[in-house]
Amino acid sequence: MYLIAGLGNPGQAYEETRHNVGYMAVDAIAKRKKIEINKNQHRGLIGSYYQNGEKVLLVKPTTYMNLSGLCIKEIVAYYKIPLENLLVIYDDMDFDVGEVRMRGKGSAGTHNGMRSIIDQLDDDQFARIRMGIGKKPPQWDDLADYVLSKFPENERENILEAIQTATKAVDYFIDRGIDFAMNRINKRKKKSVKKETPSETNKAESRVKAE
Repeated sequence: MYLIAGLGNPGQAYEETRHNVGYMAVDAIAKRKKIEINKNQHRGLIGSYYQNGEKVLLVKPTTYMNLSGLCIKEIVAYYKIPLENLLVIYDDMDFDVGEVRMRGKGSAGTHNGMRSIIDQLDDDQFARIRMGIGKKPPQWDDLADYVLSKFPENERENILEAIQTATKAVDYFIDRGIDFAMNRINKRKKKSVKKETPSETNKAESRVKAE
């Protein structure tokens, strides 16, 4: 059994924001596999499908970002999923919008959702897909406002392509393993994007547990 987790914040206010690209990626996988992610269990929304005879769980934690580990720990323990079969998809400001990178293990960096998962599992030996959302531009005073903002129109094409790349990465991971997936995904060239000033009206109003 495999567990593919996309990190984000629940609720309409956070839909399609930078911090929710993990949600967006697993939603794209679900659409591709023609399934629903609608079972409310283990502090998350869960859907499932089979690939090469293996059951694959898609999960979107509903704990808010900073507590994502509570959901992942429950599912891993309940289904006895080995950590080598866990893959987490999340946003990363260290990469430009449209960049996608895979790692087989490692620290959380500055990402609170990943930090929560590593703390709850007491282990960082699991795969992850990092999806670039770009660094905070100078005109944004607050980092939380930036990560909780929606993508402007000039970035939409790049982020949608990145989501499709992430869905392919998940297939590679399940079919051929993390090393093959990293080799295929990490060598891809990113497209450039023209920067525009994000609209201040895209700021999310609530930031409790969401940063």
